[in-house]
Amino acid sequence: MPSFDVVSEVDLHTLTNAVDQANRLIGNRFDFKGVDASFERNEYQVTIAAEVDFQVTQMYDVLSSCLHKNKIDIACLEAGEPQPSGKQIKQEVVVRTGLDSALCKRIVKLVKDAKLKVQAQIQGDQVRVTGKKRDDLQAVMALLREADIDMPLQFTNFRD
Repeated sequence: MPSFDVVSEVDLHTLTNAVDQANRLIGNRFDFKGVDASFERNEYQVTIAAEVDFQVTQMYDVLSSCLHKNKIDIACLEAGEPQPSGKQIKQEVVVRTGLDSALCKRIVKLVKDAKLKVQAQIQGDQVRVTGKKRDDLQAVMALLREADIDMPLQFTNFRD
């Protein structure tokens, strides 16, 4: 029986490359010469540190552009408020991965409301969709791409 999984993942190696590129870009920019500014990655959390609040805002834009260039959807970013920390201003940016239970339930409800001949079930932080016909599964993929979901979705493990 054909099936596929609906997931939301970010490759850790690609994220590391994007953060390194953003660090190099900040180091080469004229308006950041002599400024103590940097990005630090810890798992799926990126810390932006700069001397002034507007520099943190500029650095967030640089980070999001580097993520976009590395094909990481910036809809998965969750930015905290800039916080003063000693002489610096720091901002925590969390890269969300996995689907939370509320979003999984919403995806299952979307699939069931479409009245397609498929089954959708929640498996941890992903949703497995199974059906008898490949065309029905492709219709579900198209439906989910068009839906207004605030997380980037990937379709993996397609089996015929």
